Amino acid sequence: MNKSMKDLVEDARSRVDVISPAEAHSAMKQGDIILDVREPAELDSDGAVDGAVHIPRGLVEAQADADTGKANEVLANKRGGNGRVHVLCASGARAALAADSLRQMGYVTTVIEGGLAAWKEADLPFRI
Repeated sequence: MNKSMKDLVEDARSRVDVISPAEAHSAMKQGDIILDVREPAELDSDGAVDGAVHIPRGLVEAQADADTGKANEVLANKRGGNGRVHVLCASGARAALAADSLRQMGYVTTVIEGGLAAWKEADLPFRI
């Protein structure tokens, strides 16, 4: 059976937990990271979460794997239960896919519920 993107996202969401923006922000203060998987153009047009690690969705797995030689050190250091990675995108679809991939790679992940819009609505630190 062929799957649509909607099917893939629903499948991924069934395996990852969600967290509110406020809970993710508090967790970041305790050493967890927020991973923003939006594209650079989205950061430029819509702004960015203060303190977040930015890796476009298409590069997440390569930058999460220390063996690639392209790893993002901040992200790679969270592998194996060394803290949680709270994933954010615009709507939650890319975040769910990325969080599920990272979970399969040995990370503890959550999806930030409501994405960037919910983060802004919660009036959490943000820059344009």
